[in-house]
Amino acid sequence: MNNCTNETVKEFRILAFHTSTTGHIALFIGMLLMYLMTVIGNLIIITLVCLVTQLHTPMYFFLCNLSTADITFVSVTVPKVLSIIATKDHTISFQGCITQLYFFLLCGDAEIFILTCMAYDRYVAICKPLQYAMLMGKKVRLTMSASSWLIGIFNSLLHSLITSFLSFCYSNEIDHFFCDLKTLNMLSASDSTDRDILSGVLSVLIGCLPFLCIIISYVYIIYTILKIKSSKGRSKAFSSCTSHLITVILFYGPIIFLYMKPETGHSREEDKLLSVIYVAVVPMLNPLVYSLRNKDILDAIAKVKQYLKNI
Repeated sequence: MNNCTNETVKEFRILAFHTSTTGHIALFIGMLLMYLMTVIGNLIIITLVCLVTQLHTPMYFFLCNLSTADITFVSVTVPKVLSIIATKDHTISFQGCITQLYFFLLCGDAEIFILTCMAYDRYVAICKPLQYAMLMGKKVRLTMSASSWLIGIFNSLLHSLITSFLSFCYSNEIDHFFCDLKTLNMLSASDSTDRDILSGVLSVLIGCLPFLCIIISYVYIIYTILKIKSSKGRSKAFSSCTSHLITVILFYGPIIFLYMKPETGHSREEDKLLSVIYVAVVPMLNPLVYSLRNKDILDAIAKVKQYLKNI
C-alpha cells in the first residue's frame, strides 16, 4: 500500500449493470422514463408552488426544496448511466467522478434535512396549531431551508476533498452505476482507519439524528391525533401527514436495508438495485405521492388548467 501512496488513476471505469443486451435495452428505456417523469413531475410541483398563492405555505415551501433536490439528485447520476448503456463508454474522469460524488452527497444530505424540516412543520401544525404562524414564519423556514443546504454543501465538500486525495493505483473499476462514496473507499489503496471513523461519526450526525427527529415528531403527532375525539378530525389531521410519511418511508427504507443487510456473494448487484430505488424511483414517486393524495395540489392544477384555458 505504501508503495502507491503518491500515485492515482486519471480516470475510472463505471461497470454499471452486468446484464444481457436485451436487459440493457430494457434498463435504458426504464431509467430514461424514470428520469423524464422525475424531472417533469418535480418541475410541475415547483411551478405550481411558485404560481399558486394557495400553496405559499411552509409545507409547500419545503416541498419545493425537496423537488429541487430530487431533480438535481437524478440529473447527477442517471444521464451518465444512460450514456454508458448507449455508447458502451464506461469511462469517467477523476475530476468528473469527484464532481458527481459531491453533488450526489449534497442532494442526499439536503433531502434528509428537508424531510426533517417537513416533519417539524407537521408537528407544529398538529400539536401546536395556535402557534403555527409564529413558529413557522417566513424567517424561520428560510433559515431551516438554508441550513439544510449548507449542511449538505459542507459535508459533501469534506467527503469530496478527502476522496480526491486518496490513492487509486490497484484498480480503476467502480463496481456501481455512479461514483458511490462507499465503493470508492473500498477501491482506494490509502489507509481507511481515519476515514471509517469520520464516516461513522458523520453518518450518526447527518443520517441517524435527523431520522430520530422524524420518528420523535411522529410519536407526538400520533399521540395528539389519538386525543382528537372526532373521527373526522382525526382523519383530517392524519391525512395532512400521509404524503410526507410515505416519502420518508420510500426514502429511508432502501437506505436502511442497504446498510443493514449482510454481505453476500451477490451483494454488489443487490446494492445497485437498492440504490436505483432511492436514486431514481423515489424522486419519481415524490410528485405522485404529493399530487394524488393532496387536495391543495389537485386544486392548484385545476386553477392553472382553467387559467390556461381562459387564455
